[in-house]
Amino acid sequence: MDTLTPAGEKLVAAASRLFYRHGIRAVGVDLIAETAGTTKKTLYDRFGSKDALVALYLERRAEYWRSFLLEHMRGRSVAGVFDVLALWLRDQDRGCAFVNAYAEIGGTDHPAERVIREEKAWMREYFVGLAREAGLPPELGVELHLLYEGATVLATAGGVPEAPAQARAAAERALSACGSAPTTGSAG
Repeated sequence: MDTLTPAGEKLVAAASRLFYRHGIRAVGVDLIAETAGTTKKTLYDRFGSKDALVALYLERRAEYWRSFLLEHMRGRSVAGVFDVLALWLRDQDRGCAFVNAYAEIGGTDHPAERVIREEKAWMREYFVGLAREAGLPPELGVELHLLYEGATVLATAGGVPEAPAQARAAAERALSACGSAPTTGSAG
């Protein structure tokens, strides 16, 4: 999307907070416009539809998460990704925005479904890349991604705040079984 006007940025910021906190379907364009201090007309002029705004919210969230992950993975081991997850989840009490969005719009022709699938594919490839960089089989990266997804859901929806630490311990056992000590590397 082209550079947004200040009003457009306000709408994205308001929608992002509201969608994450209350859900996509529960938040209407009236509330988004009111929270942003704009009008519905401005929302539709800038984005064309609520669906396009949802897709942009998730695209921006993916960018923010990736930046956070890559920054915090510097100098950490492969298993350190679970420490980064725990750090991220301190401020994300509603869990994974992509899982939450998929629960509401998955299986439809909603434009945000593509964004959700791309983010999950990116994470899977990130883990595969970590495994390869450590000289491990790519399948281990796929398995670590499964641990990551499970830890994310359990830490929030499951009420198990220690899930990332437990996933880290499981990852370290898997890494050890493959002959890799959990040493620090570039990891990002």
